[in-house]
Amino acid sequence: MYMLHRLRGLGLSVRVFETGDGVGGTWYWNRYPGARCDVESMEYSYSFDDRLEQEWEWTERYPSQPEILRYADHVADRFDLRRDIQFGTRVTRAAYDEASGLWRVETDRGDVVAARYLITAVGCLSAARVPDFPGAAEFRGPSFHTGRWPHDGVDFSGLRVAVIGTGSSGIQAIPVIAEQAEHVTVFQRTPNYSVPAHNRPMEPEYQGWVKANYPDLRRRMRESHVGLLGEFNPTSALEVSDEERTREFETRWTKGGISFLGAYGDIPVNPRANELAAQFVRSKIRETVGDPRTAELLSPRDHPIGSKRICVDTGYYATYNRPNVTLVDVRADPIEEITPTGVRTAAGRHDVDMIVYATGYDAMTGPLLGLDITGKGGLSLRRKWEAGPRTYLGLMSAGFPNLFTITGPGSPSVLSNMIVSIEQHVDWIARCVAWLREKDVTAIDADPLAEDAWTAHVNEVAQFTLYLQADSWYLGANVPGKPRVFMPYVGGVGAYRLKCDQVAADGYEGFVLSS
Repeated sequence: MYMLHRLRGLGLSVRVFETGDGVGGTWYWNRYPGARCDVESMEYSYSFDDRLEQEWEWTERYPSQPEILRYADHVADRFDLRRDIQFGTRVTRAAYDEASGLWRVETDRGDVVAARYLITAVGCLSAARVPDFPGAAEFRGPSFHTGRWPHDGVDFSGLRVAVIGTGSSGIQAIPVIAEQAEHVTVFQRTPNYSVPAHNRPMEPEYQGWVKANYPDLRRRMRESHVGLLGEFNPTSALEVSDEERTREFETRWTKGGISFLGAYGDIPVNPRANELAAQFVRSKIRETVGDPRTAELLSPRDHPIGSKRICVDTGYYATYNRPNVTLVDVRADPIEEITPTGVRTAAGRHDVDMIVYATGYDAMTGPLLGLDITGKGGLSLRRKWEAGPRTYLGLMSAGFPNLFTITGPGSPSVLSNMIVSIEQHVDWIARCVAWLREKDVTAIDADPLAEDAWTAHVNEVAQFTLYLQADSWYLGANVPGKPRVFMPYVGGVGAYRLKCDQVAADGYEGFVLSS
């Protein structure tokens, strides 16, 4: 939506193709019970318009899916965006015509359009993935993926529900489903670290203070490592006493939210410091969950805390104290098939009336490769990326002129406040297009050597962290056959912004320009 707004401001003709029937992106599709952002409302909002910042009133500390969707609708109405958006339309193919220097875009509704610039804003987590369980099609009851939830909701009353997956969406949905359903059986392959949200109604005084100080706060967010205002403590967890460290962890746990990981600066990079934070969270799980065996199954031990996106929950661990909730460890007791009446594991059968797949996404590259993009020389993006994504700054990939990717692989994207990263990319692309037109340059493409250097840098920086020690969707580990490549840039939002700005100031260094 912001990209459309900026391009209009340049006087360009713009058409947006949107698969959904409304705006909102991930918040249009993810309507599962309990869906909520893990970034605070006052920070998960656009900064490009002063009046918009001041007029919207948030109702909760962490915004729920319905509230974020209302906000997206408000923005669309506020800037009259819908007139240039073609809803209910999926792009099926995009091919670059070298003779004309134009992109030819085709849709599932028969549209064929030509454009000088093609900008993908398909999201990093929009290609929903359901494991190919044998027999799934034979299940007699309803089944849903959390990322494709029915818009009119689902009634769990009196039903036995299977929830497969305990990532972020599962951790948010399970407590809400358990309050309604007759019984919930949770099938967990890998336990995840989760911290409490401690969500609450928005305090008017706080909202007023933030609005009054937005210019400075927004600047701090843009210069920070992850695009957030949370306090980051550069001290090492190993340099303080056990008592002081426990107090700091307890303070952050009580406050709630992902700022827990900012308690000490070396948690993301030092195994010993990381394990101290992990031990604290596991102690909280044991305090909360009554059954010791269940508590142990919920306690992660196979990956460093924060090496997978940490979850933010409301009552998740306490849900396992309910008599109507059962946890199945599918690492020890794997799912063998979906039967007409439920789920069969190696150890037995679990009869259920409904299945909820909280099984995640083909992250970051999945949505892009699903577009069937072909660049110069007939090279497809899928073929070029068959060993992993290769980009320059996460903005362009060599061989695909005038194709920009918003929050693409090789940029901070999912390791940041997405709104901050989205706005930064939109602003950079808009300024780039304006400069190209001013200089009468018709095509811009990433230089292969610059792309190689940036891809190497992305990998090199990741090597200094603990991210590579986890089988996460950051690496594509959740999709069989997907190359194991760390896709986002972990160098930080502030440092990345400076690099992008310098590239532009140097006449788009690392790009090939042609007229």
